[in-house]
Amino acid sequence: MHCPYCGSKESEVVETRDSEDLDTIRRRRSCLSCQKRFTTYERVETANIVVIKKDGRREPFSRDKLKLGLLKACEKTTVPVPEIEKMAIQILQELRAEERVEVPSERIGQLVAEHLKKVDKIAYIRFASVFRRFVDIEDFEREVQKLLK
Repeated sequence: MHCPYCGSKESEVVETRDSEDLDTIRRRRSCLSCQKRFTTYERVETANIVVIKKDGRREPFSRDKLKLGLLKACEKTTVPVPEIEKMAIQILQELRAEERVEVPSERIGQLVAEHLKKVDKIAYIRFASVFRRFVDIEDFEREVQKLLK
C-alpha cells in the first residue's frame, strides 16, 4: 500500500471497520514516513457475474445498475435510500449464493420484483410494468388484482 501523500510503502493500520454490507473492510492507515493518515477499502474478490441479456448478449453485472433500477422504481415513494441499499446487497448475495457465473437478466428482474413487492407495492408495480412489458391498462389491472389477493 503506497501513501497517497509521499509514496512510501510503509504504513500501519490504525483502525479497521466492516462496512454495513459486510462486503468491504475500511482501514484507517498512518504513513510511517510522513505521519499522514489515509483510508483504504478492501473487498473480497469474488467470481464476476455475467448477465445474459434477452437478446443473448453478455455483459458484466453492475451493482450500480442494480441500485439505479431500484432507485428508479422507488422514486417518489416512501422507501428510504438505506432500504434500497439493503435490497441491492441482498439481491447480490442471493445471486452469489446461486453459484452461477452467468445469470439471465430475467432472474435478476425476478429477484428485484420479489424484494420490491415486500417493501413497496407502488415501486413493485412500476418495476413490473417495465420488466414484464405492460402494454395496456389491462396488464396493470391484472397485476394489481394479483397484489390484492
